[in-house]
Amino acid sequence: MRPILQVALDEINLTRAVAIAKEAIEGGADYIEAGTPLIKSEGMNAIRTLKDELKGHVIVADMKTMDTGAIEVEMAAKAGAGIISVLGASHDSTIEDAIRSARKYGVRLMVDLINIEDPVSRAVRLQELGADIIGVHVGVDQQMVGQDPLDVLSSIRRSVNIPIAVAGGLDAGSAAAAAALGADIVIVGGNIIRSKDVTGSARLIRESIDKKAAVSGKIRKSLDEETREIFMQVSTPNISDAMHRQPAMRDIKPLYEGIKMVGKAVTVQTFAGDWAKPVEASDVAGPGEVIVIYNGSNYVSPWGELASRGCQQKGIEGVVIDGAIRDVDDIRKIKFPSFASASVPNAGEPKGMGEINVEIMCGGFKVRPGDWIIGDDNGVVVVPQERAYEIARRAMEVKKSEDRVRAEIERGKTLAQVVDLYKWEKKT
Repeated sequence: MRPILQVALDEINLTRAVAIAKEAIEGGADYIEAGTPLIKSEGMNAIRTLKDELKGHVIVADMKTMDTGAIEVEMAAKAGAGIISVLGASHDSTIEDAIRSARKYGVRLMVDLINIEDPVSRAVRLQELGADIIGVHVGVDQQMVGQDPLDVLSSIRRSVNIPIAVAGGLDAGSAAAAAALGADIVIVGGNIIRSKDVTGSARLIRESIDKKAAVSGKIRKSLDEETREIFMQVSTPNISDAMHRQPAMRDIKPLYEGIKMVGKAVTVQTFAGDWAKPVEASDVAGPGEVIVIYNGSNYVSPWGELASRGCQQKGIEGVVIDGAIRDVDDIRKIKFPSFASASVPNAGEPKGMGEINVEIMCGGFKVRPGDWIIGDDNGVVVVPQERAYEIARRAMEVKKSEDRVRAEIERGKTLAQVVDLYKWEKKT
């Protein structure tokens, strides 16, 4: 049987959601899901509108019901949903009541395993209770810290014989893998709905699912490798947004345009032009790392072109200086990523004071050895190492959302119109 492609409309604006759904259907989407944010924003009217606008397509209501199963299933069914989801963490009595309501109104019940500690055992129990579909689901926040729905899919597939839906950050590759591992319904959200070309993205995933690309032998990258790869694709404004508008390092600017730097910090604490420890850090740092220096003066430099050349030879990603840099013209020529708060011609003396790989302050921010440093034309941001993968993933979601908004602006709307700004201003 051909796997179903379900597109999750995790939007808050109904007009945008309908437009995106129509584009996704052109690309091969089968089911259209009114996501929880859309239902919370627009209520049952979201389901009614999708049902009216998308004739012939099953509408899935992602209710995430935890209690009053019968009432919420009835509401969604009467609004036009063909499949309604409730949470697997609900009490069995809630599931049973939801199933009775689903049978009464001729709809199917999907039970979502999000945040279930033992998903295999719960799936078996849900099948016994009469669930129509098991939803193997890793939520957005779980995805941000590296959880993957495919990790448990095979075990659940062996344990139940009812249809399985899979959701959780799927793209063309992982959607194909889900189909190959036995998913009957493949649910994709952000990688379709936040695409600049929704139809093209849906078509790519549809074709990938149909081919069921082999998953054996696939080697997953390390978290550090994935983190670096994602940070290279996003901007510092994307990262700032993902960190609740955290500001960049204060007063620290790029030396040239078109600059990009991503790496883990090797920190240096030094004093007004003492360039011994900064240059010694060139021997400590390695490929993929960034030297971050607190110099304490905008009037005498601890760094210049020769230190930059040495770092470039080793594959060191760049340098950030809270203080002055010199040889700006030569550094621009070799395009070694460099950021500083000032430039001067004069250097200090190598006195050997200070320390390497200790916690420092740089541009008003605490930087520890191993924290991630990302710099571009906008400035430099610091991401704590323990949250780096999460922030990278969240920044990518910000980028996807902006790509979609940009596409709508290019079609003639203003930003205020696209985001329905007046509706969503905070009420006082």
